[in-house]
Amino acid sequence: MIKTSKMLQNELSSYGAPKNKIARMVRDGELTRIVNGLYETDPLTSPEYLAASIYGPSYISFEYALARYGMIPEAVPVVTSATFEKGKVKRYSTPFGIFTFHDVPSRAFPWGIDTIVEGDYSYRIANVEKALCDMLWLRPPVANYRELEALLFEDLRLDFAAFRNLDFNAMIALASRYRSTTLHKLAQYLERMPRHELSA
Repeated sequence: MIKTSKMLQNELSSYGAPKNKIARMVRDGELTRIVNGLYETDPLTSPEYLAASIYGPSYISFEYALARYGMIPEAVPVVTSATFEKGKVKRYSTPFGIFTFHDVPSRAFPWGIDTIVEGDYSYRIANVEKALCDMLWLRPPVANYRELEALLFEDLRLDFAAFRNLDFNAMIALASRYRSTTLHKLAQYLERMPRHELSA
């Protein structure tokens, strides 16, 4: 269970020095410090459960989500999350893994997110269409369909069959919220996709 310093100090208020008690609990393995002021009682907790508590508001997206959905072949060791209006990339190295946080446009932020509840934990993660749109937001703009295909299927190495099974209407609707050349091109590409053959 995730606990803040304030929660722990309230729970341990019967001790003369709650902060010293917390330090001893960390030393004895009863607590694991995640980041400053944040602790976890279970050292085996999945990092997915912790991301939004480390920095937020945020939801899991980008490479980590795409790998989880089987859209890209590589395992992603870093938990990648989306934020908005933070102004800079944040990175945290913790006993539970590495976490990074990148801004997406505030108009796009609240859309296409699922809440996953597992036991006493829950976390928010972009659906596959949103994760792909977020990922493309971070990439340099493309000028044409050939460059877009190279980005999707060579650079990101998306599985083409899985890509064809995505909800194109959802991605077209999402794309308009980014004001991005690449995502505008993606929307056009998807609108003509049933008649489209890869140029490669």
